[in-house]
Amino acid sequence: MLRRRISGIVVGVAAVALFAVAAISASASGSGESPRTKLTIVAPAAPGGGWDSFAREAQRVMRNDNIAGGIQVVNVPGASGTIGLGQVAEMGDRHDVLMVTGGVMIGGILINNSSVDLGDVTPIARLADDFNVLVVPGDSPYETLDDFAEALAADPGGTAIAGGSLGGIDHLLAGMLAGAVEVDPSDVNYIAYPGGGEVVTSILSHTAQAGLSGYNEFRDQIESGNLRALAVSAPEPVQGIDVPTFVEQGYDVSMANWRGYVAPPGISDEVYDELVAMITEMHDTADWRDALARYNWVDSFMVGEEFDEFIRSETERTEQIMKELGL
Repeated sequence: MLRRRISGIVVGVAAVALFAVAAISASASGSGESPRTKLTIVAPAAPGGGWDSFAREAQRVMRNDNIAGGIQVVNVPGASGTIGLGQVAEMGDRHDVLMVTGGVMIGGILINNSSVDLGDVTPIARLADDFNVLVVPGDSPYETLDDFAEALAADPGGTAIAGGSLGGIDHLLAGMLAGAVEVDPSDVNYIAYPGGGEVVTSILSHTAQAGLSGYNEFRDQIESGNLRALAVSAPEPVQGIDVPTFVEQGYDVSMANWRGYVAPPGISDEVYDELVAMITEMHDTADWRDALARYNWVDSFMVGEEFDEFIRSETERTEQIMKELGL
C-alpha cells in the first residue's frame, strides 16, 4: 500500500482527536482487563452514517447477547476514515479498541495520501457487504440501465453522476461503468458530495443525471417513486433489494462496500484471539442476523489469513481503478 504524508492540517486534527479518544478509555490501558469487560469501538465517521450504524449495531448485539460489557462507541470523522485509522495505528498494544473499516477507507488512504494504511493495524474480521445502486430521477428519460449506458457512452461529460467522496466506492463504480461502456473513466463527469442527502438533492434537482450510493441512502426515495433504481452493484441478486444487478444486465460492474473491524497494531496473540472470538460469537447470533436483514447487509464473514489476503487484493484493485480515473 502507498505510504505518504497527510497534510499538516489533517495531522493536527488527528492529533487532537486522538487525545480525546485516548482520554475516554485511558483507564483501561495497561489495566490487564479483557476486551470483554471494557471495549471502545471507533466509528471513523460522523454519527448517522453507515460506519456509525455498523459500530452501534455491534455495540447493541454484544450487550444484548452478553458477549462484552462496558462498550462505548466513539465517532472520529474525517478524510474517509483515515483520521481514525491514524489514531488506532498510534495506539500500540491497546487491547480495548476496535475500529470499523471497509472499502471506503482503502480509497481514502490513497486519495488522501495517508501516511498510514491497513498494514499499520491488525485486521480482525470482515463481517458484511453493503451494495450501491445506480439511480435516476423518477421522471428521467432513462428507463433502463441500457438507456443510461447509451447516454453515458455518447456524452460522458454531459451525463453527470453524483456520489460520495472522490476515491470512494461510488466514484470507483462510476469509473467501472464507464469502462464497461468503453468510455475512458477519467472522462466521467463525477460530482462528489459529503453525504447521501446531498446526492439525493443533486439528483432530484437534475444537477446530476444519475447517482450512486448505498441502497439504504436511497431506499425511501426509491419506494416513493422519486428515484428510479437501475442497477445494484452486487455480484448476484440481494434478498430484500428488488433491483437487478449490473452483471445480470450484461455489465461487468461489481463492487461491495464491505465492512469489518481492525485493532491496534501491537496487540498480543491472546488479545487477537479474544477479539476474533468475540466478533465470531456476535456474527453467530440471531440479533446480528436481524441487523443484516434490516440494513440489507450481506453476510461476508472472514478472519485470519483469508481476511488479510482480501485486504491486499482489494487494495490492488482500488489502486488500478483510481489510476484509470486519473486520481
